[in-house]
Amino acid sequence: MSTKQVQGKLWSIAPQYWSKYFEPFFLPMYKKTLEQLILDEKSLLLDAGCGSGLFSHMAISTGAQVIGVDAAPGLLEMARERNPHNNFMEEDLEALPFATGSFDVVVGFNSFQYAGNFISALSEAKRVLKEGGRLVIGIWDMPEFSDATNVLKAIGSLLPPPPHGTPGPFALSEEGRIEAVCTSIGLKMLYKTKVPCPFLYYSTDDAVKSFLGTGPAAAALNHVSEKTVQKTIAAAMQPYHLTEDMYHLQNSFLLFIAEK
Repeated sequence: MSTKQVQGKLWSIAPQYWSKYFEPFFLPMYKKTLEQLILDEKSLLLDAGCGSGLFSHMAISTGAQVIGVDAAPGLLEMARERNPHNNFMEEDLEALPFATGSFDVVVGFNSFQYAGNFISALSEAKRVLKEGGRLVIGIWDMPEFSDATNVLKAIGSLLPPPPHGTPGPFALSEEGRIEAVCTSIGLKMLYKTKVPCPFLYYSTDDAVKSFLGTGPAAAALNHVSEKTVQKTIAAAMQPYHLTEDMYHLQNSFLLFIAEK
């Protein structure tokens, strides 16, 4: 089974939880991106790994023309519901069905690290960009800078050890990794920043549902019961309990903008 099929299946297990309880915490990164891009009705943007379509919706609101692609049918269904007049397609980041030089902007938030070969995925993103077009990459910062890392590690403990090179949330987070890959494929780095994205939950149930919407949790369900996954998430959340049922996790993301 291809990486696209594997990841598409995993991220379609609980797309409603991802859309409602997890993706909204990326809003600071999305807003920072729009501040840097300054889109308008002349902009044609590809949302590569569009998920449930939240960033696509924000880009559409600027007047930009937006097409979204993702490997997960479940997330695409939610993206279409959120943006009923736009085109969202089930595609592979390593084989985009668009002509060379089609887009002014390609964005990939928490997507390129899940490609089977992220260099191939970034090269494809570059190919479909116009000359002078912008590639936006948003990823988790290194694991030690995000509290959510410990929750994801707890979920990972329910899984057998993954093969070397298996895609995951922190696959591209190593210092200098994105810059090196962009340079190697002929992209010029224009902008890099860290973006704090705190996660705030008002109940244990919301926190559990949030992480149940992730690929790692979906993978864990292939090995243990849903009740076990839920208990594991709830236990991992305890260090971040503030008061009553409120939980706070401080997380850091990296945002890059490169030019073709």
